[in-house]
Amino acid sequence: MLEFPEVTNISRQLQETVVEKTVRSVLPPTKRHKFCWFNGNPSEYETKIAGCKITTARGFGLFVEIAFDNGQMLCVDDGVNVRFLTKKETPDNFQLLIEFTDSTFLLFTVAMYGGIVLHDNQYDNEYYNKSKAAISPLSPNFDHHFADLLATSKPNLSTKAFIATEQRFPGIGNGVLQDILFEARIHPKRKIKSFGEEEKERLRESIVSVLTEMTENGGRDTEKDLFGNTCGYTTRLSKNTYGNPCPICGTKIEKEQYMGGSIYFCPECQKEV
Repeated sequence: MLEFPEVTNISRQLQETVVEKTVRSVLPPTKRHKFCWFNGNPSEYETKIAGCKITTARGFGLFVEIAFDNGQMLCVDDGVNVRFLTKKETPDNFQLLIEFTDSTFLLFTVAMYGGIVLHDNQYDNEYYNKSKAAISPLSPNFDHHFADLLATSKPNLSTKAFIATEQRFPGIGNGVLQDILFEARIHPKRKIKSFGEEEKERLRESIVSVLTEMTENGGRDTEKDLFGNTCGYTTRLSKNTYGNPCPICGTKIEKEQYMGGSIYFCPECQKEV
């Protein structure tokens, strides 16, 4: 699933790769996916953007969005894989395929769930609106935003619940959470009411420093970029490192199911109490 670092990187790659390209055709899904959502009938997307030129691409929160010169916008959320391809690389199955006049392509596929929405800047969706309004973790305004949310959230929330649910921080999900909490030496189940001032500051600093490093390296090595390459940030805690020795103390990295997803932690460096 794409989170803040990958959304930032893919939007940058799109800006560098497809801006000024003109759409020749748009092919609807070759195979129905019941957990892929469109705005209307995807077979009508071609009539709305064929002949149009891409003017810009941007990323915010959970979304990557492409703008066309007729005012249409194509946005995809964190569950959609976006790839830039040449014709000989085009697979048989996809949820959407945009062909450009230079015979290159943008391919959109969905594994679990995701939305591929073409709209005229009037997309009224809660997650979309919260992502557009979100304060970036790399913004100078994030420090105050983080402190406000921590002070006004229910004290019995776990750290994972505080950071990765309710869209308090769009784009910060269960994936990037693992290394953030490892860097802060905080267990995912730890209640935020137990934090001292030093731990609050350590958590804020960890969000900023880890996401900065992930973004500068193009995303996590559990994800792919626009060209299908594994992203460059080496995760400390993820499916790739489960069972390995902790890089700090050597204790075996553990995994549990918690709040609908896997959490990874070092039981020695990240005490639950």
